Amino acid sequence: MGRGAELPAEEPLAARINRLYPTMSKGQKRLADYLSEKYEKAAFMTAAQLGEKARVSESTAVRFAMFLGYKGFPELHQALGQMVKNRLSAVQRMEVAYGHIPQEKILDTVLASDAEKIRLTMEHMDREAFRQAVDTILGAKTIYVMGLRSCAPLAAFLSFYLHEIFDDVRLVNSTGGSEVFEQIIRIGPEDVIIGISFPRYSMRTLKAMEFANSRSARVITLTDSIHSPMNLYSSCNLIARSDMASIVDSLVAPLSVINALIVALCMRRQEEVVTTLESMEKIWDEYQVYTRDEIDAVDPEGEMDLKDPQKNTLDGR
Repeated sequence: MGRGAELPAEEPLAARINRLYPTMSKGQKRLADYLSEKYEKAAFMTAAQLGEKARVSESTAVRFAMFLGYKGFPELHQALGQMVKNRLSAVQRMEVAYGHIPQEKILDTVLASDAEKIRLTMEHMDREAFRQAVDTILGAKTIYVMGLRSCAPLAAFLSFYLHEIFDDVRLVNSTGGSEVFEQIIRIGPEDVIIGISFPRYSMRTLKAMEFANSRSARVITLTDSIHSPMNLYSSCNLIARSDMASIVDSLVAPLSVINALIVALCMRRQEEVVTTLESMEKIWDEYQVYTRDEIDAVDPEGEMDLKDPQKNTLDGR
């Protein structure tokens, strides 16, 4: 059977299946029935595994994705992942994702999954959007960075390194709605705000983006999809995969994008960064910021001297 009628790009998978079900072959109906009933398991299957469960060939499973209006099986796989996100609780997602994995294989499984998210992010990253983000940040008077809940560490990490490059960087924190607007009340056309949010999306972050846009500030978002509500008010969207369906969302791909952003900014501001780092090195040395706070590696011929901690500092002072 050929490809189904062209459907709206944002039409949910369930709606596509219901619409095209009457025109499906017997094998396609078996696939459709399995996806409808076992989508939470199918979201973690390859085309071959899905075909085996539905008693059809791998090629039939791949063609079925195209019949539904997707470019290929990876897009169908992504749509299944979205269904899992929308319908399952955090505990259910953890059971589905890792319930069948032996304890001794969890480390390898999670690391491999994270590596896959970075690979997919690299393959699908909009290079022009990335370049635009760098240019926008370089041209800003004040840089605001905002990320709440699980995204707060990402925002803090980005803000920390932006402080090494730029004079006016402000990390927006919040425990309530009003606090956000108090911190960005002076944002204007010469400023930029970087909003970081992944499912479940933060309404406070979205409202901050809306407010910044209303003040004609430039808005950059780091989120998981072109369909993310975070993109409603932004002119520059950085997309990073984070769709590990478990109790913990994988944020390694967004962190890698942030690392790349910091490196790109440093390369464009090399002289200023070098000057800042040289000044900081002098200050650290003068005020002994690290000499009593860092420790050396264990001596291969003996253990650290715990009786005299001063001997274990970088310079012995």
